[in-house]
Amino acid sequence: MGLPLLIALIVLFVVLLVFVIGMYNKLVRKRIDCDNGWSQIDVQLKRRYDLVPNLVETVKGYASHERETLDAVIKARSQAIDAGSVKEQAEAESFLSASLGRLFALSEAYPDLKANTNFLALQEELTSTENKIGFARQHYNDCVARYRTARESFPTNLVANAFNFEPRDYFELDVEAAREAPKVSFS
Repeated sequence: MGLPLLIALIVLFVVLLVFVIGMYNKLVRKRIDCDNGWSQIDVQLKRRYDLVPNLVETVKGYASHERETLDAVIKARSQAIDAGSVKEQAEAESFLSASLGRLFALSEAYPDLKANTNFLALQEELTSTENKIGFARQHYNDCVARYRTARESFPTNLVANAFNFEPRDYFELDVEAAREAPKVSFS
C-alpha cells in the first residue's frame, strides 16, 4: 500500500466523518426545534389551564345547578394537565375543548352570565389563548414534519438510526368537534 493510497483513504475518511457530523448536527437542530415547538404549546396550554378554574367559578355563580357540565370541565382540565405523551395530550385537549364548548353553550341560557364583565374578559382571554395554541400547534407540527423528513431521508436515516434519533408524533386532535376552538360569541 503506497503513500498516495493511504493519503487518499485518510482524506476520504475525513470527508465522510465531516459529512456524518453535518447530518448528525442537522438532526440535533431539528430535534431541538421540535422540543422548542412543544414547549411553546405547553406554555399556551398552561395559560389555558389557569383560565379554566376562573371561568368555572364565574359560571358557577350564575348556573350552579349545571353541575354536570362544570364537573366535566374540571375533569377534562385535570386529564389534560396529567397527560404524558403527545398523543395523550392531544386526546385530553380534544376532551377539554368539547367540555369548554358545552360550558360556553350554557351562557346562551343565562343572559346575566352573558353580560357579566368578568365572564366576557375570561371569554376574550380564552379566545386569544385558543388562537395561540393553534399557532403553536401548527409550528410544532411543522417542526415535526421537517424532523421526520430529515430522519427518514437517505443517507440521514443511517445516521438517525445509528445514533437513536427517535421519531416524534404530530399533535393531532382526534375528535372532529374539537378541531375548532370553542364558540365564544355572545352576540
